[in-house]
Amino acid sequence: MQELAQQVTPLRAELVNCDASVGELAWLWGMGQPNAVRPGETSDTWRGRLWHEGTDVVGWGWAYLPYRGVRSDGQEYRVETAYLAWQVHPSRPAILDEILDWYDALVPQVDHRVGVRAANDDAIRRLTAHGYRLNSIDAADDGSWTQANVRDLADLSAPVLPDGYRFRSAEDVSAEAALQAHISAWHPSTLTLAAVQGAQRTWPYRPDLHVLVEAPDGTLVASTIMWLDERNRTAEFEPVGTHKDYRRRKIGAALLYHGMARARQAGATTMTVACLGGAAHPAAKGLYYSVGFREFTRDLPHIKPAPA
Repeated sequence: MQELAQQVTPLRAELVNCDASVGELAWLWGMGQPNAVRPGETSDTWRGRLWHEGTDVVGWGWAYLPYRGVRSDGQEYRVETAYLAWQVHPSRPAILDEILDWYDALVPQVDHRVGVRAANDDAIRRLTAHGYRLNSIDAADDGSWTQANVRDLADLSAPVLPDGYRFRSAEDVSAEAALQAHISAWHPSTLTLAAVQGAQRTWPYRPDLHVLVEAPDGTLVASTIMWLDERNRTAEFEPVGTHKDYRRRKIGAALLYHGMARARQAGATTMTVACLGGAAHPAAKGLYYSVGFREFTRDLPHIKPAPA
């Protein structure tokens, strides 16, 4: 799946779906390893299938089925719909029809959601032919659609932290400490220690590209992981978070500049990061724009309602 992303990136980078990049796949797969399945197997909440041409993967579908879980605040949450992550090689667009047929058959009694890049006119036509339509709720200004952002790494400002703060990496801190830094930024969070450790075991994770900011009292107040695709010399931030009590101090910007410098040292020439793109969600987008990112493409969320 990650190799397909590496193949599509230099051909049509705007067609790499938001949850189909090298870094996003690593983060999602690593976090969900207790549910992970090999091709042809199933779990309670995941279904996965690969489409091959010879020995090459030219398409895949990864279905997230309805499930329930518990957040870091102890509250139970439920997801009542199904969601499809997918990718096909640009030279094999018709495979999407087979992926959608497979997805539609999995749990026909619930709403089916799927994302598609705005530039992928062919995929949008195929989704429409299969009964999908633009999800007006998710696609609204206050919806949950994703925007991809990009910048080159040729010219970087030096990171500046407040007095007494310092940069750390996962080489210096435990998985438990990295988990707490994430939860502090994303509370209430669904992340667990097993998920952090799973991500740290997933290629292309590197502890030197998992960086954090430590406050003078030792609290880890911001963190991010960078996923390096050496073949295409790109790196992706996923996730990025700052403790809510330490925001608006330019700590996030310093973390990003520091991370980009490390990614450049590791061989990357281009950096990417995703965020919610709607006007009602300006914070993350404003942060990324402030350190030189620009919008590259966006997702158009689609839905196929369950039969009445």
